[in-house]
Amino acid sequence: MYTPRTFAETDLAELDRLIARDAFVTLVTVADGLPFASHLPVLYARDGERVSIEGHWAKPNPQARHAGPAMLIVHGPHAYVSPGWYPDKEEAARVPTWNYAVAHLHGTLETTEDTVVLASLVDRLSQLNEAHVGNDWRFEHDRDDHVRQLRGIVGFRFVPERIELKFKLSQNHPAANVKSAADALRRLGGEDNIEIADLMRDRLARRGT
Repeated sequence: MYTPRTFAETDLAELDRLIARDAFVTLVTVADGLPFASHLPVLYARDGERVSIEGHWAKPNPQARHAGPAMLIVHGPHAYVSPGWYPDKEEAARVPTWNYAVAHLHGTLETTEDTVVLASLVDRLSQLNEAHVGNDWRFEHDRDDHVRQLRGIVGFRFVPERIELKFKLSQNHPAANVKSAADALRRLGGEDNIEIADLMRDRLARRGT
């Protein structure tokens, strides 16, 4: 990922926040010289600098046979930024842009069809996501029909060896431009616009302006 130093993040707490916001990722592998992407809900854990991510595919998904090197993309908020919002909008260097936060994780996939591991994975995924929607469906380990369905999936564990965090939030602009654009995004409303506005303000505060 192209990441100018101005937009690079190193604090893994930012990755925690991106995953907590949206644990639906893009997993990219390469087979026969061609990239292949799947879009998957995942479970995330971090202990200091060590990150691990778990998930599963439907067994017919070709990526379920792609154990080895992989890249996992964690998507954050994004928003269009108009140069018309800048106080110095007449300057030639002020052009439209897009602000966003994203993470690319590079590492190795390990796959499993062990039913004990898969049962635990499905149970934990369902508990996490059922809680988000206020419901209580559970994987029942002693129900034959639930256990039989595990035959239709392949699980994975992904441990990244390199993590890239890019938070492009107008850090290369004067403070007045950042404040004005953040205010405009908040006025527009919408979850992504407001999140980006808040992130812009946060980065501006770190400058001490």
